[in-house]
Amino acid sequence: MVLHVVFYETNPDAVALIPEQYPAHRARVDEFHARGELVMVGTFGDPIAEGSMAVFRTREGAEEFVADDPFVTSGVVGRWYLREWNEAFSGQ
Repeated sequence: MVLHVVFYETNPDAVALIPEQYPAHRARVDEFHARGELVMVGTFGDPIAEGSMAVFRTREGAEEFVADDPFVTSGVVGRWYLREWNEAFSGQ
């Protein structure tokens, strides 16, 4: 199964924006998950230094999510990129 992974790199200068932008970002996460588009999302051990990732069912869904994600539009995310991922085993 082909999935699409978005990687976010946090802009270290934007740490103060996170509490302000998080509620709208979380609402977007919940919306895309409820639609079945977002499979999973989370941060790495140190989200400021290592960033985060989200796994989507389609490239279009991933691109739509990023386009209006408050973390991206407000500058919390300094850089993001999208990769296609070939899931081999999900354990289900």
